[in-house]
Amino acid sequence: MAEPIDRSTRRFFVAFRYAFAGIGHLVRSQRNFQIHLLIGAIAIALGVALQITRWEWIALSLTITLVLAAEGVNTAIEATVDLVTREYQPLARVAKDVAAGTVLLCALGAIVVGVLIFGPRLWLLWQMLT
Repeated sequence: MAEPIDRSTRRFFVAFRYAFAGIGHLVRSQRNFQIHLLIGAIAIALGVALQITRWEWIALSLTITLVLAAEGVNTAIEATVDLVTREYQPLARVAKDVAAGTVLLCALGAIVVGVLIFGPRLWLLWQMLT
């Protein structure tokens, strides 16, 4: 006879449900997350087409994950600040600007990784076609 699932196991699975709900919120409502997701999907398709190496896949996967995670943290910080105050507060502005700046830094780093991985292959392809 199967043992019933204990409370800690149930809480563990409920936590995953909440996490997936958060990701769903990002996908449905956050335009920048959608843009980053699309660019990540294009990078994955390009990686498949250009047959990048295992280490390049690792770098690409971590980079895509970092950008998406930064966008999620940015959204959480913006929502928290909006919850606390609707009027202009200098520290609220700092929190929002730093969060947005962090996403920008991650995105710029992702561009560098993309150029390093795809640049040489695309350059060779361009030379073959011209």
